[in-house]
Amino acid sequence: MWVHEAIPRAEYEAAAAWIRERTAHRPRIGIVLGSGLAALAEAVSEADRMAFTEIPGFPAATVEGHPGQVVMGRLEGHPVMVLQGRAHFYEGYSIQRVTFPIRVMQLLGIRTLIVTNAAGGLNPAFRPGDLMLIRDHIGLLGMAGVNPLRGPNEAAWGPRFPDLSQVYDPTLRALARAAAEAEGVPVHEGVYVMLGGPSFETPAEVRFLRLIGADAVGMSTVPEVIVAGHAGMRVLGLSGISNVLNPEAFHPPRHEEVLEAGRILVPRMQAVLRGVLRRLGP
Repeated sequence: MWVHEAIPRAEYEAAAAWIRERTAHRPRIGIVLGSGLAALAEAVSEADRMAFTEIPGFPAATVEGHPGQVVMGRLEGHPVMVLQGRAHFYEGYSIQRVTFPIRVMQLLGIRTLIVTNAAGGLNPAFRPGDLMLIRDHIGLLGMAGVNPLRGPNEAAWGPRFPDLSQVYDPTLRALARAAAEAEGVPVHEGVYVMLGGPSFETPAEVRFLRLIGADAVGMSTVPEVIVAGHAGMRVLGLSGISNVLNPEAFHPPRHEEVLEAGRILVPRMQAVLRGVLRRLGP
């Protein structure tokens, strides 16, 4: 049975205060790095690094490929807060604890969030190493009630019933398409579907996910985006396609594959992200 956790605002404020005391950076852009993509944080200059386990209230990242660090610094001239890895619902945390860092970002003044993940390709046109700009998502956990906004709503965080119809900002996607084209990076747009994990999909589940209109599948991102949308942040979502799932010639995915694909995806993802930041302006 999943657990709902009512986290008091004071706990978020304590984490934000702890971070402020340890860095002079005042970020306006947040970046979440998914499985195998942690190396992107090495591009951050003037970096202050803090382990998740040191920050009050932060969930520890326990999965290989998620170092579990906050990196505060500058990237393409912008002050940024980078999560080098993330916690997942399948690790046993409440969905509110999984999204705890996004609320802390909100308190720190972040207004633009870039979320990345490694995902399995459901669209047969995709190839391993491609990037997919997330146009929309299907949150199967949230549809079943495991939603980070469940419980009393605090108006200071956001509205009771947030509109997520344009949560993935079209202007940011256009900047990402331009950056990908300039760098020669293969890029698609599509719908990301989140499953609870940690088991990978069966062939029947892959057929079902294709049928409902999903282009890529993973075990993260959607709860973070729901909270960001509630907070009024602009969101850019990017999936790195680590493998392609074909239910008729099924090759069981492996976490090692995800990490191996990261070696191809990191330079591509970095080129697109830096291109977006350059085009974003001050």
